[in-house]
Amino acid sequence: QVQLVESRGGLVQAGGSLRLSCAASGRTFSSCAVGWFRQAPGKERECVAAISRSGTATYHQDFVKGRFTISRDDAKNMVYLQMNSLKPEDTAVYYCAAAPVDHSAEVVTTRDEYHYWGQGTQVTVSS
Repeated sequence: QVQLVESRGGLVQAGGSLRLSCAASGRTFSSCAVGWFRQAPGKERECVAAISRSGTATYHQDFVKGRFTISRDDAKNMVYLQMNSLKPEDTAVYYCAAAPVDHSAEVVTTRDEYHYWGQGTQVTVSS
């Protein structure tokens, strides 16, 4: 079992930055790939970024490339999402998720493959 707890999001002006953290607990976290998802009102939950178990491979959706960066620190059981140049359309509830994988370089981007989810944190970007 893996438990995930996201840090508090917040309200930020367009063009600003925010870093989300996700604290993980559980013996199997190191065997998991991790992803950040978001869900805006009336929209499907979508993958924003993902990172492999080893941390050597990452994926960023086109709409956040160059602005968001995912990283992990297994020594601290933490996952981060650095968000820069925020836009009003980035407003959503952000979720951290973990998926057990066999291969250390595997990146998981499909929502249904994730077994463990945090409770979500609201990020609001004002124009």
